[in-house]
Amino acid sequence: MKKIVLASKSTDRSKIFNSLNISFETLNTHINERDYKDQYYDPIVLVKELAKAKALKAKEMLKSEVKGTVIIAADTIVELKGKIIGKAQNEAEAFKMLKTLSNRSHNVITGITITEIDDPKVIVDYDITIVTFLYLSDDEIREYIKTGDWKGRAGAYSIKDKASLFIKEIRGSPSNIAGLPMPKIFKILKLEFSLNLLEC
Repeated sequence: MKKIVLASKSTDRSKIFNSLNISFETLNTHINERDYKDQYYDPIVLVKELAKAKALKAKEMLKSEVKGTVIIAADTIVELKGKIIGKAQNEAEAFKMLKTLSNRSHNVITGITITEIDDPKVIVDYDITIVTFLYLSDDEIREYIKTGDWKGRAGAYSIKDKASLFIKEIRGSPSNIAGLPMPKIFKILKLEFSLNLLEC
């Protein structure tokens, strides 16, 4: 059985793998995301480049690992009308982001890169999920911000916490909102790396 390394510090991504009882390890590549955000303005290009950078850095860090080790890296952003909404740095920014998303639809875009330690093949892809929020009052936003769940999350929310109460409609992969488009990852692993997650 191949070893899976998730090149991410995201607890939401780890929760997805744990919920599926998939054996994996995590690795923080410490990639400076701001450097890429200053360089790439197209949301899809940005997440694909960041995911690729994380995967290749992980590959370099793990070069002494056993053959067959599969690396999965991802980066997720929220996009609204062409504007990238990243991670809030403080409560004021979180409030502003959630106020902007209130009663509107936005795109959650995740770039993914999958590679293997001893294989030069690098698969880069992305997925988009359209999320529609209910109308949120200022008091509701403030109550949510008090939970602290907005920290480190694109768009200042996570589908894995109480922000799920705000979501009126989802079009696309629900797991993509949490940072891993699992249907797409499942197919890539099976077709390109002979790894069936149903057997992991």
